[in-house]
Amino acid sequence: MADRSLRGIRLGAQSLQSEEGVVFMERRETTYTCDTCGHVTNLMFAADAEPPQTWECRACGAEARLNVDGQAVTLEVSDEKAARTHWDMLLERRTRAELEELLEERLAFIRARRGAGEDPTREKIGA
Repeated sequence: MADRSLRGIRLGAQSLQSEEGVVFMERRETTYTCDTCGHVTNLMFAADAEPPQTWECRACGAEARLNVDGQAVTLEVSDEKAARTHWDMLLERRTRAELEELLEERLAFIRARRGAGEDPTREKIGA
């Protein structure tokens, strides 16, 4: 058995499937133009798919706008709320004056704790 080699097709090099009888989805070409560098990007989308209004420019990375009939579309401003940050959520619960007061309390507590742990006979390094 060891003196015989395995015979067959090259695994991974050839597909056993063919495109015979396959019906491809209808497609359309969509064009995006970069406002910054003027670079044009052409992409293929399914005919029934709605293309996004913006696409990242391949040349400069800026935002490219969708072209319809040779004209760049005007971007629709959505009514979606911007993502809230931790600071925004904190300001919903407390006023700025309350936050300042809490900060001072915590700093005083930390300074007192650090001050209580010091040994007066021990020398400070670097001071």
